[in-house]
Amino acid sequence: MALDQSFVGRTYPPTPAYEVGREKIREFAEAVGDTNPAYMDPEAAKALGYQDVIAPPTFVFSITFKAAGQVVQDPQLGLDYSRVVHGDQKFAYVRPVRAGDRLTVTSTIEAIKTMAGNDIVDIRGEVHDESGEHVVTAWTKLVARAAEEA
Repeated sequence: MALDQSFVGRTYPPTPAYEVGREKIREFAEAVGDTNPAYMDPEAAKALGYQDVIAPPTFVFSITFKAAGQVVQDPQLGLDYSRVVHGDQKFAYVRPVRAGDRLTVTSTIEAIKTMAGNDIVDIRGEVHDESGEHVVTAWTKLVARAAEEA
């Protein structure tokens, strides 16, 4: 069954604040194989003009994808998560994510489409720090695969 188009534009409440830690940044950078010293060494980051270590660009996915869970778990939307795959991801940064940031994410459904029986949901996550400064926008595309016919 196709998802309800009236959900396009629906915005969910901001998430609780996520505190970005140096160790989380280092672990993420190691996991993705990025050895940029600005991700691991506070002095290297300061030499580049940052207050502390910064996170690799895809680091914010971990909190924006979790925030998109509000959309996925909305019983009124009716998305079958057991059939969902991650379709696409993109980011538009205002500034890098830094160690010590306390970030919240507000998710909005930007589009709902049905193609070949697959439901496609585009979610925009606006990430702000605790002062309200916009840090990054993340777009996540989720695809709920069509049910297989018996």
